[in-house]
Amino acid sequence: MSEPDGTSEPLPPIRLAPPVVDPALARRIRVVGLDVDGTLTDGGVYLGSGSDHEGRSIPFEFKRYDIQDGLGVALLRQSGIKVAIVTGRESASVAQRARELQVDAVAQDATARKLAAWRRVMLELGCDDSEAAFIGDDLPDLPILQRVALPVAVGNAVPEIRRVSRWHLARGGGHGAVREFAEGLLDARDSWHDAVAQYVASRTAEPA
Repeated sequence: MSEPDGTSEPLPPIRLAPPVVDPALARRIRVVGLDVDGTLTDGGVYLGSGSDHEGRSIPFEFKRYDIQDGLGVALLRQSGIKVAIVTGRESASVAQRARELQVDAVAQDATARKLAAWRRVMLELGCDDSEAAFIGDDLPDLPILQRVALPVAVGNAVPEIRRVSRWHLARGGGHGAVREFAEGLLDARDSWHDAVAQYVASRTAEPA
């Protein structure tokens, strides 16, 4: 319903559920790190090759990303939380998705030495592990999850990851896990309603 001047009525405040993480810890988080394969995606990778106009073979790789996860990342960044992607594979797909999401940092390490990559990212962002959350699913994520303040396991995480994580998401990687995290973290910070209202306002304002 719209007011006579054409502006939208504000959305009523809601609480999604009892906070899934301690609000004091949630408010400390300044950086959220994301694994890719199995977290931002369902872990599937489509590999193939084609040819250029001179007949040379060109390899390609496809990954499936969840659109609602993307909006979750946008809402985190809109709320002042930095988002970083750290992956143990190199892929043009990841670089493209990172640009689309406008994340604050991205590290791709083909040797899967993710802790060293994570440390570089944290140095770049000027933050500390005590202010960070990381979402992962498999063994390469373990060294990071053992150090951050808020280690998070997606629904499809292996037992070793679940064992060290403080928050176990219901949704699997590539199927809304990152969005579930974003909603839960912002709700625990009591800022979910403001984030939604700000996002809606930014999409309804007339262009200048």
